Amino acid sequence: MNAFLPSRRTWLRAAASAAALCGLAAVHAETYPSKPIRLVVPFAAGGATDVLARVIGEKMAASMGQPVIVDNKPGAAGIIGTDMVAKAAPDGYTIVLSLSNSLLTNQFLYQKLPYDTERDLALVYQIAAAPLVLVVHPGVPVKTGPELLKYVSANKGKMAYGSYGIGAYPHLAGAHMSLTQQADMNHAAYKGEAPMIQDLISGQIQMAFASALVAKPHIESGKLKAIGVTGERRMSTLPNVPTLAEQGMKDEAYRVTGRLAVAAPAKTPKPIVQRIAEEVRKATQQPDVQARIAAMGFEIKDSSPEAFAAAYKQERPVWERLIKQSGAKLE
Repeated sequence: MNAFLPSRRTWLRAAASAAALCGLAAVHAETYPSKPIRLVVPFAAGGATDVLARVIGEKMAASMGQPVIVDNKPGAAGIIGTDMVAKAAPDGYTIVLSLSNSLLTNQFLYQKLPYDTERDLALVYQIAAAPLVLVVHPGVPVKTGPELLKYVSANKGKMAYGSYGIGAYPHLAGAHMSLTQQADMNHAAYKGEAPMIQDLISGQIQMAFASALVAKPHIESGKLKAIGVTGERRMSTLPNVPTLAEQGMKDEAYRVTGRLAVAAPAKTPKPIVQRIAEEVRKATQQPDVQARIAAMGFEIKDSSPEAFAAAYKQERPVWERLIKQSGAKLE
């Protein structure tokens, strides 16, 4: 007998172990959930992600018969909270609701990231796409996307755009516009969206990509001018503002959107992942939740673990290209 071939006894032992593990996972799935679920939000309380987590968590708790406790763990562009979930026990009792940065783009921005999304996290469900609206100061004499491109090109070095952080989508999209139009625009990075919008209103900067939730009141009051929205469809909360793609700006930088999504630790049993996905879907299908999501300017997704994985695979190289193009790099 070849000494390198496993014996029949070894094979039987391995098969028994595998069967035992499968059986244990099945038992856990059948009894899940039997205690409170912690829903980690890796951002500060009060933001759109936090508000959405509390609305969905309340619906999930009512359906699952166990409390869903929202736990804010802000810091380092979502890294701290997301890493905590990546390192948590893979039993379905610690999950994260986050944005594209901590689940996708941070891996291209940071030289050292304490977790690997594909290795350490199970992608559960995409709740919504998060398109943004491109707004300018009323003093910028343009009404459309193409007019804006011509204007920034003709005013090389004179325009400034804002973002709420290096590597955030508003930074990447603005850098793309500046590069493709050879506009040499200045980038101003803020610690949040609110101060960015205030400086835009006051004329300290001339343009920015912003959330509808924050920008809409200022658009309606005339303090800001809406040029277009990102993504493939118009926002239901800003139905009269065309997409940039509609206006001929078909670069992938203007067509991608951020994501609000749920993930769990890797190796969480598939039945539990499916159960969480089903509960999130049930919560987001309720009319009051849909109205809340739409009012934030988000586009609701009908997702699944498989659909989320496919979207992640498709969008990953796009974000990698945008970040490399911007030259953004963080320690």
